[in-house]
Amino acid sequence: MMTNAALEQALDSIEADHAGLIDDLQRMIAVDTSFPPGAGYGAFADLMETLTAPLGLHATRVTVPEALWQTRSGEAFGERVNLITRYPGDQEVCSLYFHVDTVPPGDGWNHPPLQLTEADGKLIGRGTADMKGSIAATLSALRAAARFNLPLRYCPSLLLCTDEEGGFYPGIRYLAEQQLVEGHILSFNGGAAPRIWAGCFGSVDLKITVKGRSSHSGEPVDAINAIEQSLPLLNALHALKQQVERRAWPMPAPPHYNGAPLISHMTLAAAHGGSKGSTVPAQFEIIINRRYAPEEPYDQVLGELHHCIDAAMADSEALAVEAEVIGHLAPVADPTGPHWPRWQAALGVGFGFTAEQFQCYGSSSSSDMGWVQQAGIQEILLGGLIRPHSRIHASDEYTTREDLVALAKSILAYLAADFVPGAAATG
Repeated sequence: MMTNAALEQALDSIEADHAGLIDDLQRMIAVDTSFPPGAGYGAFADLMETLTAPLGLHATRVTVPEALWQTRSGEAFGERVNLITRYPGDQEVCSLYFHVDTVPPGDGWNHPPLQLTEADGKLIGRGTADMKGSIAATLSALRAAARFNLPLRYCPSLLLCTDEEGGFYPGIRYLAEQQLVEGHILSFNGGAAPRIWAGCFGSVDLKITVKGRSSHSGEPVDAINAIEQSLPLLNALHALKQQVERRAWPMPAPPHYNGAPLISHMTLAAAHGGSKGSTVPAQFEIIINRRYAPEEPYDQVLGELHHCIDAAMADSEALAVEAEVIGHLAPVADPTGPHWPRWQAALGVGFGFTAEQFQCYGSSSSSDMGWVQQAGIQEILLGGLIRPHSRIHASDEYTTREDLVALAKSILAYLAADFVPGAAATG
């Protein structure tokens, strides 16, 4: 691959931008954008406008209408503010996608989850790897380009989006359907790995509510115990899970599967009911997560779940059984395309990957990029900071300074006009 002296200087300068990287990241981590409920999106948009304006990027706020994302259960609340920030002009665009929400901090942290902590070579905090760290790396890359007045091959458009972590109507879906995603798309919802993305499964979260009638447990007159009424349903769902997980699919599996195929998954993810021993519970809630392959029609997946519920509860004394989809991510099928060789070469600049190291594989985890494909954008490049040991969605999530710098260099190389991938770097 070929670079000129100015680009080499700009790439080298990212190493010295440690203070800027850390300052940006700690300010992002301090804004609570946990989903649920997703109440911090407006505050995060305020911060990102502050951080991107000095670079000359122009910001536009796009709010998803509440009628699209709100569910009956109401666990999500707050304005769904998505931010598009880009350089002005008519140059060919690369849309850089980030989801700004995180999962809630949860338990078990050894460091404050909403405060960036440097310890033992790690940058610890909720969202460091998934995926506020990728935003910080992008800003560092753009500062380096501005520092040396580098001409860019693509105009970067940063898409800072809501509700990826299980939301019913992710922000990127709304942007894509409103035709606000320009050019091709580079998603940072991936890992720091020499990977050609082969796609991913879809995900459905179904909330089932079984309603009974409460009473004193010592004198249960006219009581209907919602938990006990749900026992046939729990057994039926577990039996369906065993059927579902015998289904294998052709999408290439990750290397650590050691030749085993990707399979569908079904998880009994949550159960809530009752309050104390002296009261018969009047309501029991179950959340099912179903991961489905691109070859499985969504209506068929949902229909199978509803049939299981109806059959299991046909003879129940429950007053009502309700089922509601509270989260849905569409699957991604074969997102490769003409821009992938350049991105592979750029990853080599940052992380040192060779062409021979790249492997093509998908996953049974999910992404909101499926909605982008359904809106007509097939090719989706993938990168990011996630590593197997990054503890995303767990306590003490972290990334490293080295990975932040490597990703920033990869982004700068990809965007720079003077970066020319050589034949040996195209993979």
